[in-house]
This record gives sequence, C-alpha cells and structure tokens, in this order.
Amino acid sequence: QVRLVESGGGLVQPGGSLRLSCAASGDIFSRYAISWYRQAPGKQRELVARITTGAWTNYADFVKGRFTISRDNAKNTVYLQMNSLKPEDTAVYSCNADGRLYYPSSPLYWGQGTQVTVSS
Repeated sequence: QVRLVESGGGLVQPGGSLRLSCAASGDIFSRYAISWYRQAPGKQRELVARITTGAWTNYADFVKGRFTISRDNAKNTVYLQMNSLKPEDTAVYSCNADGRLYYPSSPLYWGQGTQVTVSS
C-alpha cells in the first residue's frame, strides 16, 4: 500500500510563492506516476501537474509558466513549486499515485490534502 502525505500549504498574498511537498511511504517513483490535483469550494477537482515514472512532466494550461513539478528520489518526495499565485489558485491541493501502468489493478492512492489560500 502506498501512503502519501502533503505539506507546505498556507496563506500567501497574490503574487507570492509556496512549495508543496508530497512525501511517499517508500521508493515508488519508478512504478508510480505522481499527480497534483486541486479542488476549490463548489468546484470539481482538477489536474494541476503530473510527473511520470520516466520524469516527464505536464501541466494544466492555467498553471503553465507559474508552477513546476519535480521529485527527489532520495527523499521519496514530489514537489510543486507555485509562483505568481493568484486568488483563483485557492484550493485544497492533493497528490495521488497512479501505478496502473505496471499494476493494472492498482487503485489510485491519495494524500489527505493541504489548503492553499491566496488572499491579501
């Protein structure tokens, strides 16, 4: 079973930066793609960024040029660096681990989420 723990959320002013962390329970990145999602009140959850087992990255259009996803294999941690934050980035950010490429019957694993609030 994969366990994920997010951290790094908080209150930041517009234009500010935060770095979120998603710590995994073990050495999983060679078999699991990691994605960051967010969900704002009253809205559907949406994909923010993804990093594959081969370290390819992709981003939602609304964060391109502002957010960067990366990982530290030695620390079993994926990061989401968020710059130039806007009030509309306010949401609960969660990471998930998707191992279905190697384990077709594997469920998606989710962390508990971390709140990001962008406000002056």
